[in-house]
Amino acid sequence: QLDQKLNVVILDFDDEKKRIALGLKQLQPHPWDALDPDLKVGDRVKGRVVVMADYGAFIEIAPGVEGLIHVSEMSWSQHLRTANDFMKVGDEIEAVILTLDREDRKMSLGIKQLKKDPWEDIEVRYPVGSQHTAKVRNFTNFGVFVEIEEGVDGLIHISDLSWTKKVKHPSEFTTIGADIDVQVLEIDKESRRLSLGHKQLEENPWDVFETVFTVGSVHEGTIVEMVEKGAVIQLPYGVEGFATPKHLVKEDGTSAQVDEKLNFKVIEFNKDSKRIILSHSRIFEDEAKAERNEARKAKRATKRQEETPVISTPIEKTTLGDLEALAALKEKLSE
Repeated sequence: QLDQKLNVVILDFDDEKKRIALGLKQLQPHPWDALDPDLKVGDRVKGRVVVMADYGAFIEIAPGVEGLIHVSEMSWSQHLRTANDFMKVGDEIEAVILTLDREDRKMSLGIKQLKKDPWEDIEVRYPVGSQHTAKVRNFTNFGVFVEIEEGVDGLIHISDLSWTKKVKHPSEFTTIGADIDVQVLEIDKESRRLSLGHKQLEENPWDVFETVFTVGSVHEGTIVEMVEKGAVIQLPYGVEGFATPKHLVKEDGTSAQVDEKLNFKVIEFNKDSKRIILSHSRIFEDEAKAERNEARKAKRATKRQEETPVISTPIEKTTLGDLEALAALKEKLSE
């Protein structure tokens, strides 16, 4: 306070500014000097949150002695979050000492170490083939990042979302924050990430499609999208096929458009690549071709019939006179 007399320590002289730097705290022992000499890395300490920042929180574990908990040491999760998601000023918390430098008077703390690292026994709790419910956290062009539990993340590749639907972007299939059922396909312990699948929870319908959409079979379909190289066609059972522009030509010479419902013939089926190639024009083209073939066959048959010579063979008939002569000859031989 003003006019209060204090004992101070002279710290520095500044001749140019005619100023003396003084210190008050130097009259008292430094709090770090009073810190328990047995305190070491790995020990648990209790303290109070005194300062918050986006990157972490400062915890006072003794008067004048503070340690920093970086946000990365607050959770096993690898998702970017702020320290305010975990604590606030005034909270009493327990933490683990991660580093301790008495000379520089610095200490780093962690609270996630109070919980077991979920990746220690990941193969036991989430073995390959096991099924779980995860939370959608983020999208990329190639898949969906999900979290099964805090610290256990996984990726569902876009090709493992659906057996039948061709998903261009994950946002067409699910939403951020939604729950999604998954199956563990692969464990990468070093990168702390699981490879997951959603479609694997259902039987592969392409085993059945192989018997339904045989090459040459005809099915009703609806054009749902026009793309640069052709059209996407919605077929029965929720499966999609594809037709190039030349196979979209109708019998009247016009091209089929979006939302048109037409019959399509399967001209290629590939179960491995999940590809069905269709043609509408092939239906009437094949019918016309079959008619032409039948006409040619009929014409050839007629021509052969006309060219074959007719050979007449006399047919002998047994008369009543012949029978009487035979009877007389028989009687003569008997005598």
